[in-house]
Amino acid sequence: MEIRVPAPVERIIGQLNEHGYEAYIVGGCVRDMLLNREPGDWDITTSALPGQVKELFHRTVDTGIQHGTVTVMVGKEGYEVTTFRVDGEYEDGRHPKSVAFTPNLTEDLKRRDFTINAMAYNKATGFVDEFGGVEDLRRGIIRCVGEPMDRFTEDALRILRAIRFSAQLGFEIEERTLKAIRVIAPNLAKVSKERVQVELTKLLCSAHPERIALVYETGISRYVSGTFHEIYGAGMPGTANAPEDYSGVRTEENSSASSGGLSVPSPIPAIPVSIPPQKHLRWAAFLRKATPDQAFTVLKDLKLDNDTISRVKTLVDLLGQPLTPEKPALRRVMSRIEPALYDDLLDLKEALLPFGVPETGDDLRRARVLSGEIRRDGDCLDLKSLAVKGRDVMDAGVKPGKAVGETLAALLELVLEDPSRNTRDYLLQHLK
Repeated sequence: MEIRVPAPVERIIGQLNEHGYEAYIVGGCVRDMLLNREPGDWDITTSALPGQVKELFHRTVDTGIQHGTVTVMVGKEGYEVTTFRVDGEYEDGRHPKSVAFTPNLTEDLKRRDFTINAMAYNKATGFVDEFGGVEDLRRGIIRCVGEPMDRFTEDALRILRAIRFSAQLGFEIEERTLKAIRVIAPNLAKVSKERVQVELTKLLCSAHPERIALVYETGISRYVSGTFHEIYGAGMPGTANAPEDYSGVRTEENSSASSGGLSVPSPIPAIPVSIPPQKHLRWAAFLRKATPDQAFTVLKDLKLDNDTISRVKTLVDLLGQPLTPEKPALRRVMSRIEPALYDDLLDLKEALLPFGVPETGDDLRRARVLSGEIRRDGDCLDLKSLAVKGRDVMDAGVKPGKAVGETLAALLELVLEDPSRNTRDYLLQHLK
């Protein structure tokens, strides 16, 4: 395996080494290199204190200096350099009350979440793997560093991160780690909804979105939000009990939970990986058995952005309605949503054909052809393209106010039925 570390990262490590400090790349970038993936970030850990790092480099930013992190700027790129540290007591189930710097790399690595994220590397030393991360990568295992109960008690978000990494990498969750997830599930209530949402979105947009079933099977779902749990949790045997009621660890012989599967049929609908990994598409596929209002509530509770919430609610609504492959009906649907979202709707329905949608494959193929003709012909689909405006209908005798909007909507309905009616003369004559 060829190890390729970006030149700026090598220079930063070299500069630290030349002045007598240890320095390594650490965490996710090491994991990704070993998996032959392109790392998204390059984090550096060092024995140098933050002040010493700042003395060695001309351009730095105090990103999180109280926690030992200084960003070193190389050109327009920034690289986080963090001093070896040990965390103090976790009082809120999320953040350490304090951190203490240490000259010992192993002490720094042992505070990390999973073995596959607790490895370091530099060219001189090679890989530093104190906790079996390389072997766990080879076996495809998500396993906590040290005692799982300790790691999850420190930071409850890690229970979701375990499932998310399982989904992204296609790995199994090690049995003791899975058992601890079930026990610590209530602590997720201490985690901000924004952070929960980020993990769930990454999970849904992964190569194995079906693993979101583990969020329900392990008892986590009720602590995501009430509506999130209500949608599918009632159909998941065992979730009616508190997580503490789980006893023992299910083995591969009597459960598929350790491999990210379920020991019972899952009520959660399939999420085909053929659906592009865009958050509004994957969330819509996941929530398609919910009502539009339930979908709205779930996403609002999780603090998603308003644009995504609106798109998902619209898609969930339309996924449950048959798309009649006739031009008037298609125009009415196209008039409700933006062109790109209409295309998303067709793509979602096609991807979900094997899992039950109100249309047949022939219906969807004909809908695509007719929709293309509607666009090609420039049929009127909204009030902006209507041949009359508000002033026109008021001049024709409609009183200003709510009646103007209602009148324009009625005229648009006439035009959606037959685009040839979209002339000023016809529409004004109709008013008379």
